[in-house]
Parts: sequence; structure tokens; C-alpha cells
Amino acid sequence: MDILIPSLGDIDKVEVIELCIEPGAAVVTGDTLIVIESDKASMDVPATCDGVLQAYTVQLGDLVSEGTLIATVTPDAGEADSLASEVITAATTTAAATESTAAESQATQAVSKVDILVPDLGDIEDVEVIEVAVAAGDLISYDSLLVVLESDKASMEVPAEQEGTVISVAVAVGDRVGTGALIATAEVTNAEPAAVTEPVAEPVQAAAPPTMQPAAVKADVPSAPEPPAATNDRAKSAEVTVYAGPAVRRLARELGVALDQVKGSGQRGRITKDDLKSHVKQQMNASAAKSSGAGIPEIPAVDFARFGPVAEQSLTRMQQQVAANMQRSWLNVPHVTQHDLADITDMEEFRQSLKAEAGQRGIKLTPLAFIVRAVCYALAQKPKFNSSLHPDGQHLIVKEYINVGIATNTAEGLLVPVIRGADKKGLWELSENIAELAEKARDKKLALDDLGGGTFTVSSLGSIGGTGFTPIVNAPEVAILGVGRLSTQPQWNGQEFLPRQMLPLSLSYDHRVINGVDGGEFMQLLSQLLSDVRRLAL
Repeated sequence: MDILIPSLGDIDKVEVIELCIEPGAAVVTGDTLIVIESDKASMDVPATCDGVLQAYTVQLGDLVSEGTLIATVTPDAGEADSLASEVITAATTTAAATESTAAESQATQAVSKVDILVPDLGDIEDVEVIEVAVAAGDLISYDSLLVVLESDKASMEVPAEQEGTVISVAVAVGDRVGTGALIATAEVTNAEPAAVTEPVAEPVQAAAPPTMQPAAVKADVPSAPEPPAATNDRAKSAEVTVYAGPAVRRLARELGVALDQVKGSGQRGRITKDDLKSHVKQQMNASAAKSSGAGIPEIPAVDFARFGPVAEQSLTRMQQQVAANMQRSWLNVPHVTQHDLADITDMEEFRQSLKAEAGQRGIKLTPLAFIVRAVCYALAQKPKFNSSLHPDGQHLIVKEYINVGIATNTAEGLLVPVIRGADKKGLWELSENIAELAEKARDKKLALDDLGGGTFTVSSLGSIGGTGFTPIVNAPEVAILGVGRLSTQPQWNGQEFLPRQMLPLSLSYDHRVINGVDGGEFMQLLSQLLSDVRRLAL
């Protein structure tokens, strides 16, 4: 059976970040085969049948899209036939013993019908069913995938919580469902071997079920009373709130991580796989830093609520990633920032003269297009600024292409979409590209290709930019240009002061690659180009 990438909504491509099972291993329905990730979220892709994983058709780092073949699983029909033959033979020769065993089993395990419902969705009214993993007659086990639901923010797997057989499925792909809607009806026993025999290291607070919890099950038979010891353990565990889905709990057990030590970033503290991976990385980095003696003292925790009311706000995954990138760059790159003022009076006059033509083309011609054009010219003259330091620290990788990243602020955090081949484009095309990328960033429609491959970054703060700032290098690039607020200032021409439009520029660079003379020459060339745009034609 071919296993394909399920519906990705409006996401074009995602990256394969984990291959979970070795080829040749046996798999059951619901086992996670691979994990894929976009810039917004990660998602498990499960097996849709029992059998043997023959081979993967993707590798770590591959970018895949909806419908892409990722693996092949051979249903284990031979083993099932053999087992059925053995059962028939045994039943024929030992009918009396079989009937006795069946009677005992029926006496100890009551069979009931349960309705499997959509879990609590919090403040989300409805979600779309993007995958149905079971059909009537299918056998299900604890943690088997039933359906996958998706909102405009994230996707969610709804697993089975008991073993049994699916009687009917009440939803189809494309249906929109809300909290408490019927997903399927199953015939199950009152025994839950997976839940009883498998140790759960993390207690769950049952008093206030968080958003997007595991599927609710409504049974027709009363549950057996809890033993006193279990009741006492449940009472003790209620002091700690741990909220995570079955897939996250399974991964935590495999990694040996206690979930009560992990801080969740989801709604109401839900722990995601990203949270779990970040926790493991932090522990590994802390151990490595401690062993090498290069650890940085942590900022002590402060209980700010002692001084007055506080409100805690969760950072989005994107904001967390930006913070991690900025910290990594600041700690690893020795930054130097040089400041200068470029006289762009003549450039502004020329730009204003093009307003009518820009309007006819449907383009807004901003100073940023001129700045990017000048940066490309300067990078061609000073290729060291268009390079990266090799990881061994002994080589410089000079790129023979120029891709300029434009730092863009969005409601979700800072993004840096990239204009590819910027040096081969004129002012009109650069203006179009800048506007298109900014709109895609605001609408969350940037593809992964739009965010990669940059060789130099421009961060323009426009009217809020002030007189200068210290931008952080977007490593592994070696330089970034910060653009401040344009202002009219008096400039001495040798005989008198004249009002000129001056643009503050701040160039930050990696001092391992670029020295002060290099930085000064780059800034001088850039200022000359912006002061007299005719030089761009030379």
C-alpha cells in the first residue's frame, strides 16, 4: 500500500524532519512513519494499514507536497492467513476447550458500544475533517489514529482510547465538525490493556480539560470503581497539570522525558512535539556548556506577581524561533556596527519624478527599491560581504549569486523573505517583488522557498527608524544593513548650509570575516551610490 502526504491546506510544501521507523519493521495502523514541518507547525503522517514497512521514498530534509508518495507498506496478509488456519484447526480438534475459554472471556470482558466524539475545541467553533483513517469493520487499538482535524491554525489527530471494532463512521473528508460531534461508533470491551499496563509517568489534571484534548468516549456500561491506591495516586497527581496528546506522550516515553518538566506552548499549556524537542535540546546544550566550562549564567527567575498584577502571554512558534535565531547569532558572531548618513536628496527628486509612471504600472516605487539596487551593486564590488564563514573557520564561502532578504514585521513575528537574483533586476521589478513578498508575509502565504537562500539582509524601519540602530547579523550571512528614518538636515557645501535629505545607515557585520576598513569602504560606496543614482549605471 502506498502512503501519501495528506491534505496540507494552503501550504505548498513541507519539510521531512524525522523518519520514525526503520524499513523492514512491522507497523500497525496509526504508527507514525514520518514527521513533516512547515514554518507554522509540525505534523505526524501515520501508517494506514498493518504490515511491513518496505521502503521510504523520501529522505530527511526533502520538501514534499500534498499527495507525495512517502513510503510503501506491504499488508501482512500471509501472517494473518497462517494464524487463521491455525485457529480453525485448533477449533476443530478442541471444540470443548474453545467453547469453555470463550465463555470465560465473555464473562470477564463486557462488550459495549461507545460513541467517539470530537474533543473540546476551546474557542474554535468548527474544524475541517482532513483525513479519515478508519472504516466500518476495522479493528482499532489504544492510540490508533481515527481522524485528523484541522483549523486555520493547526492540525490535530484524534486517537482511539480503547480496543475494539469500528461499527460505523459518521464523518467524511471535508466535513466541518464542532465540539462533541459524533466521529464514529465502536464496539469495545471494558478492558483497556494499553492504558493499564503501559506506565504513564505524567499525571493529568482532570478538573479542567484543556483545549484540543483527546477524544471523549461515551460508554453504555458503568465503569468499575477505582482501587483506593489508584484514587490516592490520582489525588496526588492532580497537583501537577500535564496536558499532551498520545503521540507526544509516546515520544516522551521513548526519549525518557518527564512531561511535568516540559513547558507547553499550546493553548492552556498544551505540550507539543516542538516543545518536547526544544526541551531535549536545551538539556543537551546545558550539559555540553557545563562540561566545557563555557556556560553563560542564567537570568534568575523573578516572581513579578509579588509586586502587582501580571498577565502571561504565550509566544507563537515563529516568535520563539526568531528569538532563538537572534540569540544564537548574537552569541556566536562578534558584531561590529558602523553608522553613516547618505545624502539622498537627488535620489528622492528622481523618485518623485517617476511617480506618474509608477502609477501607470500599478507599482509603488519606494526608497527601499533604490537601496536594494545599490546594495546589489556594492556586493558585486565587495564580494566578501556576500559570503559565509565555513564551519571549520578556515575557509570563506563566496557566493556567486546575490539574494537579498528583506526583514518584514508581521503579526506573528519577524520574517525575512528573499528576493532571488536581486542583482539582475531593475527598479520596477524590485519594487514589485518587495510588495509581493510583504503581502505574502502578512497573509501567511510565504512558501519555504521564499525564506531561504539569502546572502545579505536589509532591515528598513522607515518612519519609525530613528537616527540609527544595531541590527543583528542574520547568520550564516556576514552582514546586514539597517535603514533609519529620513530627515532634512543642514549640510555645509563649503560656502553655505543647505537643506538636504539625509538617510541614516547602520551596517552590522561579522568581525571574523570583515574588518573596520572593509566596513568603512562598503558604507562609503553605498552612500555614493545613493547620493548619485547615476553611478548604478556604471
